[in-house]
Amino acid sequence: MNSLDKACVPAVESGMTSWNLVPEAFDSPDAYRLRRDFYDEVASRYLKRPATSEEIDHGLTGDGVELLTPPTGQFVVGRYGGEAAACGGVLMLDAERAELTRIYVRPASRGTGGAGLLLGLLEDEARRLGARRMVLNTRLDLTEARSLYVRHGYTEIPAYCTGPYREIWYGKELA
Repeated sequence: MNSLDKACVPAVESGMTSWNLVPEAFDSPDAYRLRRDFYDEVASRYLKRPATSEEIDHGLTGDGVELLTPPTGQFVVGRYGGEAAACGGVLMLDAERAELTRIYVRPASRGTGGAGLLLGLLEDEARRLGARRMVLNTRLDLTEARSLYVRHGYTEIPAYCTGPYREIWYGKELA
């Protein structure tokens, strides 16, 4: 049995609609569309204008997403009411640390509890891969994401990496 068979968050009711989150190939049609939407949103916010298709394509090229497969990582897709609505990944940085990456919930599905479920499943996936600590980096302007991480037990940590879009770092013991 591979990790795609082992991990799943059962449907969680939210009114008449429910979330179902499962590991999925990063290049499935739904995962690819979610990754494009993620990059479109974060790039547009950074650029303070809508990102072009060319800019989105450029951002997705060589982004390392292929590492989000066991044993180096995992990618998860969440469906809300049967529609692809969220995604995220976990990448093993070393034997004990995993990095949370590409956390995204489509705007129409925000506020329904999916982001917390997604974080929980990704933390479980990191544990399965051997991680004892989760880390992440983000930008200061992504205030909703930062608030989500803090609500779920992440605390600010010293920088563990550098780069143009890395402005604040968080960590959490996975126990």
